Amino acid sequence: MFKLSHYGFLFFLLIAPGTYAHALSTLFSGYDGNGLNYTTDDSRFSVQVRGRTQFRFAAPGAGQPNDPGDFIQHYGNQFDINRARIKVNGHAYKSWIKYAVEYDAADNRTLNATIALEKYAPLNLKAGQWKVEYSRERSVSSGGQQMMDRSIINRIFTLDRQQGISLYGHIDNGGAVNVNYWAGVFTGSGRGEYHNHDGNAMYASRLQWNLLGKKVDFKNSDLQRTEKPEAAIAIAGAKYRSIYTRFSSSGPGALNNIDIGETPGQYDVKQFVVDGALFYQGFNGQAEYHEKDVTDRVNGNQQKTLRGYYVQAGYFLNEQFSWWPAPLELAARYATYKPDVASNSERFSEQTLALNWFFNGHKNKVTAEISEITMQQRSHEIGDRLTWRLQWDVSF
Repeated sequence: MFKLSHYGFLFFLLIAPGTYAHALSTLFSGYDGNGLNYTTDDSRFSVQVRGRTQFRFAAPGAGQPNDPGDFIQHYGNQFDINRARIKVNGHAYKSWIKYAVEYDAADNRTLNATIALEKYAPLNLKAGQWKVEYSRERSVSSGGQQMMDRSIINRIFTLDRQQGISLYGHIDNGGAVNVNYWAGVFTGSGRGEYHNHDGNAMYASRLQWNLLGKKVDFKNSDLQRTEKPEAAIAIAGAKYRSIYTRFSSSGPGALNNIDIGETPGQYDVKQFVVDGALFYQGFNGQAEYHEKDVTDRVNGNQQKTLRGYYVQAGYFLNEQFSWWPAPLELAARYATYKPDVASNSERFSEQTLALNWFFNGHKNKVTAEISEITMQQRSHEIGDRLTWRLQWDVSF
């Protein structure tokens, strides 16, 4: 696999000729409310620059608890810039040769860097580093969520960002014959890792059926007040061998009570998810069910099975009550998972309630949220945390 620096060089080869050849005389710029845009007069090259910032207050200020110690430790209040991102995307030479880069200034890391060939809707190709299209919840942008953070099961089951190559497309033959698919091969070592230590790749695929005849994108909140219902159901799966068993935007890591492997390919991981979504007249609902098997191939083929699910819904109540403000959405979520089904000793659960006020859709919104996360061992509660949060998310 290429290093990210190699992708940067490819971007330079694609963009630089058009940039220098046309220079100032052929470039024009404009702001249309969706970033700063630069395009050559022959439309062969384009650049769009966008930014997004999240300002957050939380009490207490720690992240989602995931082990007993997180419930015991005391955390103070938090006020910070949770995300500060710059996105650059466009096309080079042909409108269907597309590139994209996303950088997070708050954490000083490159998140996405891709080149995509998207000439025909049924068959496209993408290479680089990005969030693997696996679960709906993780694929929805952090700037387009109903809740401030994804559910507690995301940390356990996401494939997150990987480096690799993927085929994907949208097939629409009318009516119910409307599907999206993704199939890719990746390093399986997470963000920023250009090799997989043992030569075994990660394989991942997703098949989504848009059962009511219209493509359902990765999004939250029915801002458009969809007149006719739109719905999708999907199944996705992945398998890989690695020293890692968990991934996030920070990079590769390990699940609780599982160390990072000392032997290449130590863990054999297989997982799948079934998810669905519905949009209709101000209502948006979605849900996911996950299973994940982790086998330690070094220490006696010991296996752990993890299971979890969540259900989430949001609604603009002014669709029913005229006194409810039109820009205000009420949303709720319940999530739960077991880190080891066989032992049946631990169970985590989350209950979250949120209010979103949309000034300009997801590009400018304020979210107020209360979330309770609990941990049980053999039906006895051993941890509970209640968190209040307020966030302003603005894109420009």
